[in-house]
Amino acid sequence: MLRLFGGRSDHPMADAKEARRILDGLDAQDPTKALEEVVHWLESVSAAEGFRPEARLRALFALDEAAQTRLRKLARDYFAAARRSPFQETRLWGALHGYYRQAGASLSRVVDLLAQDAQAAGRVRAEAALLVVRTLRNLAQQLKWAHLRYGPIEPALYAALNRVYAFAEARQLANAQVSAYPGVAGNCSPQSEFLTAALFSAAGPDALLPAEIDLADRLIGHFAAHFTIGAKPDAAAPFWLDLAQPMAPRRAHAGLALGPGVRWLGAGVALAQIEHFAERLAAGGSLPQELAALAPGEPQALLAVLQHLARAWARQPPLRRSTRHAVKTRVSVIHGYAAVLAAFGGGGQLSFAAEGAEHWVVENVSVGGFGARVPQLKGDWLRVGALVALQPEGGDNWLIGTVRRVQKTGAREACVGIQTQARAAAAERFRAGAAIEEGILVRGPAAGEARIVLAPGIYAPLQNLELERDGRTFVYIPQGIVARGEDYEIGRYREMVRES
Repeated sequence: MLRLFGGRSDHPMADAKEARRILDGLDAQDPTKALEEVVHWLESVSAAEGFRPEARLRALFALDEAAQTRLRKLARDYFAAARRSPFQETRLWGALHGYYRQAGASLSRVVDLLAQDAQAAGRVRAEAALLVVRTLRNLAQQLKWAHLRYGPIEPALYAALNRVYAFAEARQLANAQVSAYPGVAGNCSPQSEFLTAALFSAAGPDALLPAEIDLADRLIGHFAAHFTIGAKPDAAAPFWLDLAQPMAPRRAHAGLALGPGVRWLGAGVALAQIEHFAERLAAGGSLPQELAALAPGEPQALLAVLQHLARAWARQPPLRRSTRHAVKTRVSVIHGYAAVLAAFGGGGQLSFAAEGAEHWVVENVSVGGFGARVPQLKGDWLRVGALVALQPEGGDNWLIGTVRRVQKTGAREACVGIQTQARAAAAERFRAGAAIEEGILVRGPAAGEARIVLAPGIYAPLQNLELERDGRTFVYIPQGIVARGEDYEIGRYREMVRES
């Protein structure tokens, strides 16, 4: 724990003995309450008058170090397999996001003070690189936890990330190697921390499930030392940003006006490594232990995220499968397997009224889906992978789809991308061995192929489904899972007909 003497203030954190009492007292509290207490002291130390910058910095360092074990514990709890109530999930998320938000703001304020006060910067020269690393890491984690709820992402967060890294470059600290926290193996630099945040933003986290966002964050940290950044265009760096602007990385384009703050960045040689590991894993091969350990026992999850990163960071952006056309139309939206099944005539209901449906505005359409604006979110259900049914305004037919991208643009507003699974679907009753199971039958993209939306646990690799219709027996032979969400699975089946 760093020494806290040196503040010219009556603040408790300016006195070493009182500070130790405060920090030791955190051990008696549960992790969530302890973290809330640390947030209180971070805010207090950051705002208190009378601290010299070096004393404020050391007090903030001590608080940040004291929080680390609680942060790791609560993050493990958040991603644990056991289901939690929405209240518990929101409380955990709020504690973690709230901590990183306050820690990032408090530390970045010290960076700003040092940028303006050369004498103070000289007094903490030995700690300046560590300050930048911890500031960027806290800001990057704030970004990650905001994306776990799909935003919105405040421009001020990007402004702080870019400003702090610009300070590191100006003080020739960008490549300084430091150990971020006591007990955490390995060194890092301000540059690697900045690139971790920047390439995370460029990785399209709005198209990933929360668990995939967390895995992507850990993979990015694993490859960060191989990322690249420079002041000149580079084929290995297809993204750019301006350190003087509150902006996330963007794809480079022709005619880009270059200013002194423009930096070009990309995955560099890490892209080829990621592509290689994805190909090896897809072929049934093994990965290095340190990489496999990021998702133990989940090779398919690891493969999916590696492939996503490879597409997102490719030197040329992935081509769209079909052209988008701008439109403006309203749709009614219902969500969740039970409600969607009812919309297509299942669930034992003779009729279905979309009471409580949300109303979205479709802004573009393509062969495989559409983009929509959600003017008023209802609840916290909207996330990547959610099952939805949609009814165009004035129509009586329902479409079935899955959410593939979410980006909140305000407290209750969002932009979403929907992948349509079918434009014609119907609820059916299937025989699965001795049981009868309901599901939604949709036609597959090829002749003789079908997709069936089922409740979780019904799909089985060796379990055929049968359907009696029009005097014939349709047999559905399982071929794999197309999509999976919290309350549904979409199986891909080969359809055969057995005459009765």
